[in-house]
Amino acid sequence: MAFQMLLFRLSIILFSISGVYSVDFIIKNNCKVPIWPGALTGAGNPISTTGFRLLPGSTTTATVDVSTTQWSGRFWARTLCSMGANGKFACATADCGSGQITCNGAGAIPPATLVEFTIATNLGQDFFDISLVDGFNLPVSVTPIGGSSGCQPVVCARSVNPVCPPELAVKSPRGLVIACKSACMAFNTPEYCCSGDHNRPETCPPTNYSKIFKAQCPQAYSYAYDDKTSTFTCSGGANYAITFCP
Repeated sequence: MAFQMLLFRLSIILFSISGVYSVDFIIKNNCKVPIWPGALTGAGNPISTTGFRLLPGSTTTATVDVSTTQWSGRFWARTLCSMGANGKFACATADCGSGQITCNGAGAIPPATLVEFTIATNLGQDFFDISLVDGFNLPVSVTPIGGSSGCQPVVCARSVNPVCPPELAVKSPRGLVIACKSACMAFNTPEYCCSGDHNRPETCPPTNYSKIFKAQCPQAYSYAYDDKTSTFTCSGGANYAITFCP
């Protein structure tokens, strides 16, 4: 972490000299098995990588330039991945459907634990969250490195899979629960998707299903209108450590 802080300070110095400012996302696999993180840019400059393999204990850094425009995007981790006989790469959870290790502009197919960011230009205020709105597949944490105000870690350390209701569970061929669907994905009704006549906070309260997700990960979004306890900020410029299975 001391080395990461040194890199952060050097990046601030370079920004002050050249006007070029980039943010590093330091992605670590703390799980006992390999994972395949994916990244998707929603707005702004493209990120340096959109997918890669990460062995247990390994770390890789993804970088985005925010010198002239803010960046928004998300990260997730795919599991139980392999190359099929047809030559296409696929994963049992959070696959992006690209047929390759890189996702190339495709997002995660639910259920997937998402880490979402909006990164400001000029060392302004970033917004970030962990979202289980699209379901859950792996625990994750986000830790700001540097920054000047309001920069606190966000953690979803407890797995939802062991307490996932059978009607939401995604199972491996061996019968193990490897992911947990959201109620919206499972039932596709307005009260669970916060759509139709349930498209406002007043008409779409937490459900018994979203409360299961919230109990496991109190800082994470558990449904669409879970903003008050689930959106976090960091001002002054920061890099971010994303750890799967913290």
